Amino acid sequence: MNLILLGPPGAGKGTQAKFIVEKYGIPQISTGDILRHAVKERSELGLKAQAYMESGALVPDDLVVSIIRDRLTWGDAAKGFILDGFPRTVAQADALAVMLSGASMAIDHVVSITVSVDELVERVVGRLTCRGCGRGYHLKFDPPKTASVCDVCSADLYQREDDREETMRSRLDAYAAQTAPLIEYYAAKGLLRPIHGVGSIQEIQSAISSVLAG
Repeated sequence: MNLILLGPPGAGKGTQAKFIVEKYGIPQISTGDILRHAVKERSELGLKAQAYMESGALVPDDLVVSIIRDRLTWGDAAKGFILDGFPRTVAQADALAVMLSGASMAIDHVVSITVSVDELVERVVGRLTCRGCGRGYHLKFDPPKTASVCDVCSADLYQREDDREETMRSRLDAYAAQTAPLIEYYAAKGLLRPIHGVGSIQEIQSAISSVLAG
């Protein structure tokens, strides 16, 4: 089973990706992870990617696709895979489709976790992190016993910069701009499987299982 996993920041995509990996025995392939691995291994493709990454430039789509092609030859991907973080644009989706077709492969499902912007902002803006032990809290869902103080080590709690509302809304705007055309692209191909990402973790997992079994 070959999957693409879509979802905005704060949608719980990481939790659900872990569930899919464990349930179906297929690897989660993160483009960031495989780029870093390719650079670490100093492969030919990795060295090319490193030159772009060190200069602060985006790694070209064709190079990312080549690295994904190489990753899919690993034994753990024999039964399928989940692509996480790629494609992000229609151009990347086209390039991916050409690569998979050349390898006699195809995407079976595109799981898109959907959550309203207000819900996402509430989830993220309420996060607090301990300066001492790093334990995470949430003002609404998992508050500390004493305001602004860690239950474990009594250190101060703080809000990370990327958890601030203006930062989060900016990230969501960027995601929507990139992903809305991609959602339409895969819907037109009959591959999109929208999942409502509000509810218990188990409820969302059950919804994912249902669409993948259909």
